[in-house]
Amino acid sequence: MTQDIYVAAGVRSALGNFAGTLKEKPMTELASEIVQSCIKRSGTDAAEFDHLVFTATCPTDKDSLFAARVVGMKSGLPAEAGALDVSRACASGLQAILAAGQQIATGHSHLAIAAGAEMFSRAPFAVTTSRWGQARGHQQLEDMLEWCYRCPFSLEYMGDTAENLTEKYGYERAPMDEYALQSQERALAAIGSGFLGRQIQPVMVPSGRSQIEFAIDESPRAGLTLEKLASLKPAFKEHGKVTAGNSSGVTDGAAAMVVGSLDRMRACGVSPVAKIVDWTVVGVEPSLMGHGPVPAISQLLKRVNLDVSDIDYFEINEAFAVVNLHAEAQLGISRDRHNLYGGGISVGHPPGVTGLRMMLNATQHLHDTGGRYAILSMCLGAGQGMAMLIENATAL
Repeated sequence: MTQDIYVAAGVRSALGNFAGTLKEKPMTELASEIVQSCIKRSGTDAAEFDHLVFTATCPTDKDSLFAARVVGMKSGLPAEAGALDVSRACASGLQAILAAGQQIATGHSHLAIAAGAEMFSRAPFAVTTSRWGQARGHQQLEDMLEWCYRCPFSLEYMGDTAENLTEKYGYERAPMDEYALQSQERALAAIGSGFLGRQIQPVMVPSGRSQIEFAIDESPRAGLTLEKLASLKPAFKEHGKVTAGNSSGVTDGAAAMVVGSLDRMRACGVSPVAKIVDWTVVGVEPSLMGHGPVPAISQLLKRVNLDVSDIDYFEINEAFAVVNLHAEAQLGISRDRHNLYGGGISVGHPPGVTGLRMMLNATQHLHDTGGRYAILSMCLGAGQGMAMLIENATAL
């Protein structure tokens, strides 16, 4: 017998710019603080949790290869609780929720935490030629962050694959810049209204010899204009259309969420916010990575016998502006029903966090508006797409 999957009590850190406020914060330390906050928000005790699923796409500090177990133990989960590390490129945060949920559905877990972090500012350099010695010559340091941002097949940057999408489907620069400006404006409005602040747990971070509180996303840019965006040079191809302004930001952060069965949540006094209805993962041509959300959402809607018009809200990752423009054009998603609170372009796109952050936005939106359904979707480096349908559960 399978159990339905519910989520609750989500929380995240503010996201810091690359080489910004979070650069001195070890990944498992930040993640553990956020998981502790998640447990506190849930209203139950750490001893009630039997599993923690964790994701990060780029190992950073020495303990990050064992991050799930380290974060679980540092967060106060019982030693008997299981720990699982997962990764699915840009959908890794959503995959952490799904992996925890699949264990709930099969009865192998009853109350779990899905968490993720990304600390690209702390990405190491690697020497790949020294293990067995090198007869002579220089040894090269390789930037592991470069590994994260290049297609493993063509070795193109992910931004090059976004250029491929603009060329294949004929998208122009101006609409991409207009979308990017809207993302910034929506994120700033969501900060100003307190919408984003509701999901953020302030953390203390090193600053010289002292500590400062970090509580507001660092990436959104006030005062940006279309003229400033139009003045930016193409970032990947000489005559291209993808720029730093209409691409997602490189950011650091952590997020966590409770995942469990309805019976166990109720028994522990945890209030569910959404039910996971279904999900899809698809493969697409790696050189057209940004196409991923289109077939993922299409297949998901077909599986659940719903139309785009039945969905109250969409969150799509904004790896590049063209990704969201493409989903709008191909699926008929209206601009007033997706990414109303900014996205990867404005807030940033740390892969281990993005899916969890999008879940926080979607569940808050459904709660605030009384909507029923939301879909979260993203493109994935190396050519995949993922989508998940959730249903508002705040009336339970």
